[in-house]
Amino acid sequence: MAQERRSPRPKLARVSRVERLTPHMTRVVLGDLEDFDAGEFTDHYVKLLFPPPGVTYPEPFDMRRIREELPRDQWPRMRTYTVRRWDAATRELAIDVVHHGDEGIAGPWAAAVAPGDEVRFMGPGGGYVPSADVDWHLLAGDESALPAIAASLERLPAGARAYAFIEVAGPDEEQKLAPSAETELTWLHRGTAPVGEALVRAVTGFEFPAGTGQAFVHGEATFVKELRRLLLVERGLPRDLVSISGYWRTGHDEDRWQETKKDWNRQVEEEQG
Repeated sequence: MAQERRSPRPKLARVSRVERLTPHMTRVVLGDLEDFDAGEFTDHYVKLLFPPPGVTYPEPFDMRRIREELPRDQWPRMRTYTVRRWDAATRELAIDVVHHGDEGIAGPWAAAVAPGDEVRFMGPGGGYVPSADVDWHLLAGDESALPAIAASLERLPAGARAYAFIEVAGPDEEQKLAPSAETELTWLHRGTAPVGEALVRAVTGFEFPAGTGQAFVHGEATFVKELRRLLLVERGLPRDLVSISGYWRTGHDEDRWQETKKDWNRQVEEEQG
């Protein structure tokens, strides 16, 4: 007899503290996480669950039951965020949220959330960690990838050479990172240019060192597509040493992007091979 398929059980956390890192980046630290573990990957991510206004769910919270019994417009909205840091000793999880005024769901939440507030989330997922078996590392991304890049820089093997390119809106969006002496960190300021334009230009002009390299490139889907061609087609990096994905896409909220992402990725693979 086939076993009944169980839906993933969301976790309930309480906000421990909130920190404004830059004008448009807020760190939300979640505590009370007894049934949680992370740390294997530096691109761990979680999916925060936000109920539509005025909607409450019966306890115990059950995603499968919600999807079976409630109309789709009453399902929780999911927003995906990379884990910036997991502290196993204090059982605290830090996520960094980009916010632009009243736009979106998670941004306004992060701007208004306070210690003691509760939030549900699912995860973690992930799949990348800097390897000790390569000669150098390339990390590139926009604000959405900044937490994973920062976490990766902290987990680089001793003595590893790394080259990090991070694009943000302007100088006031730079964060205080502490890369190793073997890391070259380049901040790129977007200004009024399209997202990723400066990043693509910088990575295209980067002279790859000799030896085997590992790359982590994440962020807005359009520039990720361009850098995918550069890394895999033009520069010939081994596919298994490249972690590359569009976290988001200009003009799409996460719901629409998740609905179309598979087709987008398939089209990119067909075009680039």
